[in-house]
Amino acid sequence: MGIPCSETVRGQSRRRFIRQAFGGGLGVSMAGLAAGARPAAQVGGPIRSFDHVAVPMRNTEAMVQFYRALGFGVMEGERICSVHFGDNKINFHRPVAWQDASFTLRAPAAVPPCGDFCFVWDGTVAALHATLERAGAVVIEGPVPRTGGRDGGTAGGTSHYIRDPDDNLLEFIIY
Repeated sequence: MGIPCSETVRGQSRRRFIRQAFGGGLGVSMAGLAAGARPAAQVGGPIRSFDHVAVPMRNTEAMVQFYRALGFGVMEGERICSVHFGDNKINFHRPVAWQDASFTLRAPAAVPPCGDFCFVWDGTVAALHATLERAGAVVIEGPVPRTGGRDGGTAGGTSHYIRDPDDNLLEFIIY
């Protein structure tokens, strides 16, 4: 039996944690431990991160313009537009793709809006608001305290929520 996530480090030496983690079948990144990072159990084996997510989009031109205004890198293709940030990507399937019955490598019931994305904002609240204003986005909720994905899903942050032109929900969390 593994160690509950809330007890992975608190009150334990690293050596004891590693013995218990490996004994319990949990994956641990040795590179992260060597760099002094907090050890964390990896649920599902050696899954490290998302590579990309994909959702259908309806308003192609407005979506491309909006994500560019937010500062994302944007690549446009015949059937897919993608937005890039760091090592992450969101593929937005154009209507020509998701409305095509032969396109089966997708969630069959997904239609816009079906996205709910949380982005980590490394800048100040003032810089976030300026960026959102430049993109024509309106904050629909926030600032509000939220628990984010860092530190094994326990890190606290402050979030601001907006909608994109297809009405997907975007959250910007500041740790």
